[in-house]
Amino acid sequence: MSLRAAIATAVLIAEVIAAPPAIAGDYASLQPIGFSSDGKVFGFEEYGIQDGSGFPYSSVYVLDTQTDTFLPGAPIRARVEEDNGALPRARRDAHRRAAPLIDAYRLLDTPGLLAAYNPVTEPDTADHRLRYDAFPADPPFRKTYELQLEEKNLAAEGICKDLLKDVKGFRLVMTEKAGKPVSEVLQDDSRIPESRRCPTGYRIGGVVTHVDDDGVQVHVVMVLVKSLGFEGTTDGRWIAVPFWPGR
Repeated sequence: MSLRAAIATAVLIAEVIAAPPAIAGDYASLQPIGFSSDGKVFGFEEYGIQDGSGFPYSSVYVLDTQTDTFLPGAPIRARVEEDNGALPRARRDAHRRAAPLIDAYRLLDTPGLLAAYNPVTEPDTADHRLRYDAFPADPPFRKTYELQLEEKNLAAEGICKDLLKDVKGFRLVMTEKAGKPVSEVLQDDSRIPESRRCPTGYRIGGVVTHVDDDGVQVHVVMVLVKSLGFEGTTDGRWIAVPFWPGR
């Protein structure tokens, strides 16, 4: 193990051990920002209060929905490292730093539609299945989609090797497309990026949709990543999986 990896492992272990009691988990809230007019760029924010430190944080993500990659300069992160720091301050700071990207693609002009939302606060809903209509319409005109997520075990790497035997990846499949049965793989993990830390599970948390002037749709699946947090609790962070149903 390299010195850098050893230090990172020691820090994460120390955070887990030293966290204060009575922590209920750190699940970031989700706030979609919007799309570019052509749907090729999408932005969203996650924010919350860190376990252990109690520091408020906000992260703004802006991605290319065609390549599923972040735009240069994204993500933008802000954290107020003060006792009893204010969450609105962290959010304002993140949005101020992200303003050049948000303004360049006029994301606030095209908010899209939160077509489905499946938060962890709803205990009777499924983690791994979500069925939704792409846009509001009378029943004869609705276009229904269904998603299924399958978790998969992958070998732990990096700092996760000292904490977990396996980490969780996922396979996301569209099983219904505009009312017709299909089997289209939207994402299938072969390795876990470091940004997910040490993932232990996933939840399909929602879908944001957009249609351009020509009727072309883009859907963005919001997946909640559950990862190892302080003192054995769970951190919940968001990732986006975009797809274009007509392509």
